[in-house]
Amino acid sequence: MPGIDECLLEAMRLPGARGASVVDWTSGLALGTVGDSPNGDHEATAAEAAELARLAAEHRAFSPAEGSDWSQGSASDKAPPVEDVIVTNRDGYHLLRFVRTSFDSSVFLHLWLDRDEGNLALARLRLADISDRLVLG
Repeated sequence: MPGIDECLLEAMRLPGARGASVVDWTSGLALGTVGDSPNGDHEATAAEAAELARLAAEHRAFSPAEGSDWSQGSASDKAPPVEDVIVTNRDGYHLLRFVRTSFDSSVFLHLWLDRDEGNLALARLRLADISDRLVLG
């Protein structure tokens, strides 16, 4: 099972990948980064992406309707209510994929894709697979 570095390198093999990181959304810290950063600073990008991830994960508007409080329950139920957050702009896509773990984790993968060269659908599928195999710890 691949660790952070291996998963990030695999993400960078996607067409149009410009940068990738694994981020803890409670602290805003990058646990690993590779490639470029949209603003030239991986740590600042991680903190900004964490704010967006936190908003999506903590607000009921984006949660499953039927009373699933993901912060409660058994360790095998530790899945955030949101799978992905996708942000598009003029020149790129930002895909945030929440990582399901067996412990109370708040980690996501952030992939930055070039809009002309990237394939958002393919990236979403591959990032889901990568996040399922990611081993933290």
